[in-house]
Amino acid sequence: MNEKSSSDILSSTKSICPVCLKRLSAVREKHGDDVYLVKKCFEHGEFKTIIWRGPLSFTSWKRPKKASSPQHTFTKSERGCPHDCGLCPSHGQHTCTALIEITTRCNLRCKVCFADAGSNTAADPSLDKIAFFYDRLMQASGSCNVQLSGGEPTVRDDLADIVRLGREKGFSFLQLNTNGIRLAEDEAYAKSLKDAGLSSVFLQFDGLSDEVHLALRGRALSEIKEMAIVNCALAGLGVVLVPTIVPGVNTQELAGIIDYAARFSPTVRGVHFQPVSYFGRYPEPPLDSARITLPEILMHIEEQTNGEIPAHLFSPPSCEHALCSFHANFLVQEDHSLKGITSWQQNCCAATEKKGKIPAAVVGREKSVSFTARQWSAPSACKCTPAEVPENEDELDFFLRRAKTHTFSISGMAFQDAWNLDIERLQGCCIHVVSPEGNLIPFCAYNLTSSQGRGLHRAGGGQ
Repeated sequence: MNEKSSSDILSSTKSICPVCLKRLSAVREKHGDDVYLVKKCFEHGEFKTIIWRGPLSFTSWKRPKKASSPQHTFTKSERGCPHDCGLCPSHGQHTCTALIEITTRCNLRCKVCFADAGSNTAADPSLDKIAFFYDRLMQASGSCNVQLSGGEPTVRDDLADIVRLGREKGFSFLQLNTNGIRLAEDEAYAKSLKDAGLSSVFLQFDGLSDEVHLALRGRALSEIKEMAIVNCALAGLGVVLVPTIVPGVNTQELAGIIDYAARFSPTVRGVHFQPVSYFGRYPEPPLDSARITLPEILMHIEEQTNGEIPAHLFSPPSCEHALCSFHANFLVQEDHSLKGITSWQQNCCAATEKKGKIPAAVVGREKSVSFTARQWSAPSACKCTPAEVPENEDELDFFLRRAKTHTFSISGMAFQDAWNLDIERLQGCCIHVVSPEGNLIPFCAYNLTSSQGRGLHRAGGGQ
């Protein structure tokens, strides 16, 4: 490890070799304001990847969290994380959100794709198979939030049946992960999904300009995205905008995306930023300049909003590891500006007080799952017309009335690839994918690929 005189080792962890995927010792090493993950494979050499960049304090953001063990595990701890996923007994976090991939087909050919959608020719799982996925998930975690994903789930004509089946199996919050094309094309389609029990739409939304969509998705999509939002509004579906952030492509549009989203409140419930990760074939390590870290996104938001959304409003997560994400809650004012509001209980997933005979971790899990479901679903229609608003309504009354419908979240999640994988983070993951075998695998482990594109858990790997 070089430049010892100008660097400090902050802490140690475990990682993997990006070439052979073997477990390695690793350290978090500070250089000025920046922090790198540094590891060395005796066969393939040393690797050093930026994980935190900018003036926000790494050490104050990182915080300990008590483990909340999964309800039921399907695999044994034998070879060590990330090779035993299923979940195994060594995993330190229950499932809050589970992804069920219902197709590998897609109606786009994106340059950035976790699932390498469109290149995998596997047949869509049958309804009986999806019922098995739901049953395994209920066995492993109990009722949690479910995201139907792919591929592009809307290429299936029986998507409403899949949603309905999830409701019948006992899952109260079902979210659709989609590019929005079919939702935009057919107003009745969004209504059919709502009627089947869909709660929310996780809408791919990389920017306001078609230049951004062309660069990342290969197609001009601005009008399509807006029509998808409009049709979701007509159907009563909540929407979360999900931009993949790529340096040099759309970093300049963060504030614009937030402002756009707020103008569609209360249909749009928030924005969830995702820094680009590098899955698939990358024989050479991606340059640090090709990465953007969570504190950089926060600083961009603060700068682009002229300080109206300052970085200090944001907090580490309560469920997953602190280095995985950020979150803040807001109230959308009548002029569409955002007012920061007190965040939900920050340690809800690691709650320390029992509720009767219910263990504390279970209480915390229920709070986390219910908060996400409540925030990302469309609010009940406000029956209060302008004429019914009292003329002498004070600030508190206004806030309470407005908060029933116009809360708004800004969050971000940094997914890991083979170059920056931190096993301490991975073991704290609460977002799990249901594998074709019915095992639960942390999202980053499921999509993990070697530098040659060999998948660790997913057949084929992403890109």
